[in-house]
Amino acid sequence: MSQASAAPVRLFVSDIDGTLVTPEKALTPAAIEAAGKLEPAGIAFSLVSSRPARGMAQIVRALALRRPFAAFNGGSIVAADGRLLSAKRLSADAARTAIGLFAERSVETWAFADDQWLVLSLTGPHVEHETHTVGFGPTRVQSFDAVIDRIDKLVAVSDQPELLGGVEREAQALLAGRANARRSQTYYLDVTHPEADKGHAVTALAAEVGVTLAETAVIGDQGNDLAMFAVAGFAVAMGQATDDVKAGAEVVTDANTADGFAHAVERFILPRAG
Repeated sequence: MSQASAAPVRLFVSDIDGTLVTPEKALTPAAIEAAGKLEPAGIAFSLVSSRPARGMAQIVRALALRRPFAAFNGGSIVAADGRLLSAKRLSADAARTAIGLFAERSVETWAFADDQWLVLSLTGPHVEHETHTVGFGPTRVQSFDAVIDRIDKLVAVSDQPELLGGVEREAQALLAGRANARRSQTYYLDVTHPEADKGHAVTALAAEVGVTLAETAVIGDQGNDLAMFAVAGFAVAMGQATDDVKAGAEVVTDANTADGFAHAVERFILPRAG
């Protein structure tokens, strides 16, 4: 757990899926209203997500976001107008290792590269669901060889949580020092550059805004959010988060089915405005 900070909050960074949006991937009126109160109160607002930047664009527009945000768990830092400010991509060696492991364990593999979502099967698990989430569809390829040296994120997809948990542990061991391997959902295992995690993302966003990490608050719901909980001055866990995520936060808000983001802004963030 990060240490509770006496510093005022000058930057608030939110995860998207499971946090800012409902399970149906919608922004509620309460969430939009709450987000709109932050900048007038002197609190910069930004987003960090495992999504590609292209899959965050609709939410960025809906919230009239003014600050840079982080895609691919921090692999890409993007200006509010969509300009890529920096990118950290997987090495070809790490990508090949992950792809080989996923094939051995018979889990579906996706790759995000060149602003595209690449899949080996258009009918695999969660393709339709992810199309709805990110707002664009996949491109089918025979292999990922053509983009192997410029992949932003690989995803292993499975509706068997125990299987994917085992793959996650194997990937972490095989890729230690070469890549991060962490689930962003129970059914998605993300593999990214070793510095593409939400801790590095929040550190970069704080530097872009010009605030300290002690003045930064964050909110999330999954294990991949713990990296930002560890560096931020104040962390909020969603009500439906697992016990380990809740244990990593200072406070817990309501679930994303009950406007937990909006309630967190009102109860925990706005009162800490500088």
